[in-house]
Amino acid sequence: MAVTELLAPYERTTFTHDGKTRDVFRKGTGPAVIVIAEMPGITPKVLEFANRVVDIGCTAVLPHLFGRPGYDFLEAGTRATATYMASSIVPACISREFATFATGKTSPVVDWLRALAKEEHERCGGPGVGAIGMCFTGGYALAMATDDRLLAPVLSQPSMPMSIGKRGRRSIDCSRADLDRVKQRCDEDGLTVLGLRFKGDRFVPKERFELLKDELGDGFVAVELDDSSANPAAAMKNPHSVVTEHLIDEPGQPTRDAVDQVLDHFRRRLLNRA
Repeated sequence: MAVTELLAPYERTTFTHDGKTRDVFRKGTGPAVIVIAEMPGITPKVLEFANRVVDIGCTAVLPHLFGRPGYDFLEAGTRATATYMASSIVPACISREFATFATGKTSPVVDWLRALAKEEHERCGGPGVGAIGMCFTGGYALAMATDDRLLAPVLSQPSMPMSIGKRGRRSIDCSRADLDRVKQRCDEDGLTVLGLRFKGDRFVPKERFELLKDELGDGFVAVELDDSSANPAAAMKNPHSVVTEHLIDEPGQPTRDAVDQVLDHFRRRLLNRA
């Protein structure tokens, strides 16, 4: 399906905060869920997940942070795919808006995402907002949860900072102050943070989830899948993208169960439905 067809059902607008303007794609009605795409951007698989969010009665809101929205990079051929991945990853890695290597630091782009969540809550209504970050953006939903409007944060394979050394493995791209605030919300408000990973994913070491469990206690729910449950047909052979590229979309499959758990999290927190 062409990029234009994939994005045709989505309203395309812009959002500006602190002098930075980005495109935003929106679809659905009901409380907002901010779907923050993994590298290399808003792929067809990310849009498929966003459509599931719409189907449960929420508004899927996709900010365009990098890449070409709707572009299916996997169908472009090996050389074109490598070039496209590099064109998305390299600028993000060197941008001051994204904390790639720093431990215990919230990426500056999170301020923009918090402002977007505030705007979408006012636009869409409901008790609050949900958010899911994936891979490169996985930790953003955690840092966004300092805002009381964020009621349903999901961290799908949070891969930053790059896990170099013991300190990198037991860390996440969220400042100490922000993590303390999320911890307070878990303790006092019953906030629940959902985290997803494959057990053998070297980009999301087990120590990262151990840190979150130690910090957030019962407020952190870890969904850790056996590598054998990943879609073997995925172009990326190492199990990684739980709700997108490595999803086996069949009832009874662990990855499908994980997606359903994420959607149930949004239902309970945003729609007051079990």
